Amino acid sequence: MKRFPAALERALEGPATTLAECWRITRRDGVVLGFTDHDEDLTFAGTLFEARTGLSASETESELGLSSETREVSGALSSARIEEDDIAAGRYDGASVETFLVDWTDPGIAHARTDVQTVGEIVRDDLAFTVELRSRMADLDRVRGRLYRRECDAALGDHRCRLDLAGKGYTRRATVLSSKEGFVTIALDAAVQPDRYRHGRMLIEDGRAKGVARQIANLTPLESAAYQITLTGALPVLPAPGDQVSVSEGCDKRFATCRDRFANAANFRGFPHLPGSDAVLGVAKTGALHDGQPLVR
Repeated sequence: MKRFPAALERALEGPATTLAECWRITRRDGVVLGFTDHDEDLTFAGTLFEARTGLSASETESELGLSSETREVSGALSSARIEEDDIAAGRYDGASVETFLVDWTDPGIAHARTDVQTVGEIVRDDLAFTVELRSRMADLDRVRGRLYRRECDAALGDHRCRLDLAGKGYTRRATVLSSKEGFVTIALDAAVQPDRYRHGRMLIEDGRAKGVARQIANLTPLESAAYQITLTGALPVLPAPGDQVSVSEGCDKRFATCRDRFANAANFRGFPHLPGSDAVLGVAKTGALHDGQPLVR
């Protein structure tokens, strides 16, 4: 059985209810936010937990075994703290959420962390949002390991690929000229080979859409060193003219591309010599006779 601090135990055994629930959200970009369902702000564990945020939590059920538990937290969109643009841009996706039980008469001592969960699905309405909180058991449902296939399963420039996209000039900075659903027009300071950016990545570096990234489906040259980027997915927040973006070249995951274009064959994360379906379907024969001779000598 989980033991709480003595001060919190006394509050639980007292005749009057002086308990509140608090949530500390740590986003993947390092931003930390604190909220409470109490009617006044509370401070403990180095975090200010703000009241008047309209947050409320549903009940959750615990079970023995490895089943995944979920609960929901609902709240109001606030321009000061939780902005709709941040939710749409995915800045809360995968964030860590710590739940605390606290005695609001003595929060500095009488508090305990009761759960740690991650943000799952977020449903937005006009003025409110509902967040699904997933328990640590949900990690057991994630696909792990590798698939044996001819193509590379690393992302270009990641820790497995080890290619320095910035240092070797595979990433360029550009200025947004205009944007609309699925398309962004940019200005580059020099001409590039558009076909090299197919399967590449566009990252928005400032403005309201800062941090949003999408895969590049196609790069089309226009006039005066301008290019139109066709994206594989819609942008939750459109960049404004003048915003800065970075565009990185793409890779089709083939061994020949890794070897000849990027000179990175030593870090290729596929199996280019894996036999294909032709070897599986082949039979031992000479002409039309099946004489049992080996296919490979």
